[in-house]
Amino acid sequence: MSDFIARPEHGIVWISGASSGIGRALALKLAGEGYKVAVTARSHEKLVELQAEASGLSGNIIVLDGDVTDAEDMEHVLASIEYEHGTLAMAILNAGIYLPVHAEDLNRADFENSFAVNLSGVVNCLVPAIRHMKAKGQGQIAIVSSVTAYGGLPTGAAYGATKAALINMAESLKFDLDKMGIRIQLISPGFVDTPTVGKSAFPMPAALVSSQEAARQIAAGLKSPAFEIAFPRRFTTMLKLARLLPYGAYFPLMNYLTGWWQRPPLDGHHPVMPHPAE
Repeated sequence: MSDFIARPEHGIVWISGASSGIGRALALKLAGEGYKVAVTARSHEKLVELQAEASGLSGNIIVLDGDVTDAEDMEHVLASIEYEHGTLAMAILNAGIYLPVHAEDLNRADFENSFAVNLSGVVNCLVPAIRHMKAKGQGQIAIVSSVTAYGGLPTGAAYGATKAALINMAESLKFDLDKMGIRIQLISPGFVDTPTVGKSAFPMPAALVSSQEAARQIAAGLKSPAFEIAFPRRFTTMLKLARLLPYGAYFPLMNYLTGWWQRPPLDGHHPVMPHPAE
């Protein structure tokens, strides 16, 4: 079992999807702890703004533009980290999108785009990251999933499917990565309070956390021996326990908690919006 925990002296922390939400807050948190953080996203302007905001911190932020859906892009990002900035010590694979799926308006694009970013995007980052860490004999990887992966929820047919796949992926890879000296962890955030949270298809739970609090919880979890970093604890535990219920109880409970049973049938195409947890 790998017990490696990345420290600032070990090298670079790489965060994908760092232009907003959890990724952005976590980049600032780790830079404030003295880490050298490489950030990747498709929005160069937002990454430059993030870099400027971190200018007074004890660590620093390196901007490396890239699209996680482009495997060649991710190879270039890793090459730049290793040959221009230092050893890759930790990879936090956070990039993700949420496209709400309604059975009344089902289309392939929502699934294809979700799979491309949330699932294939993680693989495109994992392959070069593990290759570089394997050569060094150590490293730390954290994959951002979601509590929506614990069980089916309204509008989550594409998003939840990708996040559930990430849980299985991380669990399966752990067996081999432990023997390679590479620690792998799973991050399962609850709903994080962002400007998009009010646009959600159903009422958010009272246990919302801020991006800054999410970053604090993740930063602490990355230094712990835990495989899963899940928060807020009471909310995530409740969802895990709910998934143990028989389907005859699970679906009525979720309908009640989300108010979905009162929702009228969808009329027209739904809007595209980022997931409030990322």
